[in-house]
Formats: sequence, structure tokens, C-alpha cells
Amino acid sequence: MGKHTSYIERTHLTSRQMNGRLVRKTLSFSKELEMLRDSCAWEDWIHSLTRPLKSLRIEVNDDQRRWEQRSPAMVAGLTDHIWSIEELLMNIVAPECASSSTCER
Repeated sequence: MGKHTSYIERTHLTSRQMNGRLVRKTLSFSKELEMLRDSCAWEDWIHSLTRPLKSLRIEVNDDQRRWEQRSPAMVAGLTDHIWSIEELLMNIVAPECASSSTCER
């Protein structure tokens, strides 16, 4: 199944809204590749762990609430709750290098 242009464009719009370094002709536009990579990684963490998405919620119909909010990481089975920014800052782990040699940084 091919990817639909509308889904790709929506993903790009969300990235531009969350990450000012992707927007051209602004003061925050990234001129250094390292800063762009770091900013994009931070945006991915925020989006996946801390933001509940309305399209991912499930109906629970208990006495206290009707919906259970879920983040993309919860749907993927990577976590069991929506993270706070503080929790994200305290627990983030640097990714491992793709090869056995030392990292570029």
C-alpha cells in the first residue's frame, strides 16, 4: 500500500508547527546540521511521549471518564502512560551509534 500525499503533508505540517527550525525565513531556521538533528529528535520525543492524540483515544465508559487518552508511544507499546515534560527530561537516553565505531559527536 502506497503512502498518501495528504498523510505525508500533514506530518510535515505538524513538524513545522512544533519545530521552528524547519520553517524557512524565520529567525529560528537551522543553519547547522547538528542543531537541526537535535531539534528534530526533541520534537519526535515530545510528539511520541507527551502529547495525547484525539485519534488514538479509546472509549472506556467508566463512572469518572468516557475516554482514555493515549500517545503514539502508548499505542506502540513503548510506555503505559503519557509522560510529562519533566519526566521526559529526567529519563531521556542518548541513542546508540548505528555502527560499532565511535559516534560522530
